[in-house]
Amino acid sequence: MKPSIIVFDVNETLSDMSPLAERFEEVGAPASLAKLWFATLLRDGFALTAAGDNGSFAGIGAEALRGLFAGMDVDRTPDAAVDHVMTGLTGLGLHADVPEGVKALKAAGFRLVTLTNGSTGVAEKLFTEAGIRDSFELLLSVEGAQSWKPGRAAYEYAASACGAAPGELLLVAVHPWDIHGAARAGLGTAWINRSGGQYPGYFQAPDYTVPGLDRLAAALA
Repeated sequence: MKPSIIVFDVNETLSDMSPLAERFEEVGAPASLAKLWFATLLRDGFALTAAGDNGSFAGIGAEALRGLFAGMDVDRTPDAAVDHVMTGLTGLGLHADVPEGVKALKAAGFRLVTLTNGSTGVAEKLFTEAGIRDSFELLLSVEGAQSWKPGRAAYEYAASACGAAPGELLLVAVHPWDIHGAARAGLGTAWINRSGGQYPGYFQAPDYTVPGLDRLAAALA
């Protein structure tokens, strides 16, 4: 079945999260802690999903930060340091290839939606400031589903919200774990490989691989 709906992951796929490293430095923590924090956040969100729960991205993120900052010589109170980093999530921008890619896919006739493990408010602000909010039909979050991605229920929730069968959807992400989960749920998949890295062999391979979102419309043509 040829996909007619493009479903975008948001965090790291569309949003450039690299500036968060500066937020860690600004509170006196190593910039490298940003990647560990995000990995910890995802791990614990996945663990809650595996146990049958659905935790809040912001709540898990804040608690994970408190754990990482414990015993660390940050330059403000732990709560203030956590708030400083978490506030940075709402000030991120898009990767340079995203606006052009979104416009090309919309012009090609695809319906565009998001499915994030985070908040729809972050996507709303990102897209509005970039002038591409009108290109998206729906902004979805797993907050409305029974599980985080890569749980099957998250992708089935997106299909239901779109009034479509899973096979009509194509999930776009930079995360191989997201690609794998979507494929197992019956969605088509496209991996954005901006870094030139190797796709893990233990995950189901994507249907399409592109170096940037601005190349996806042509790949699907």
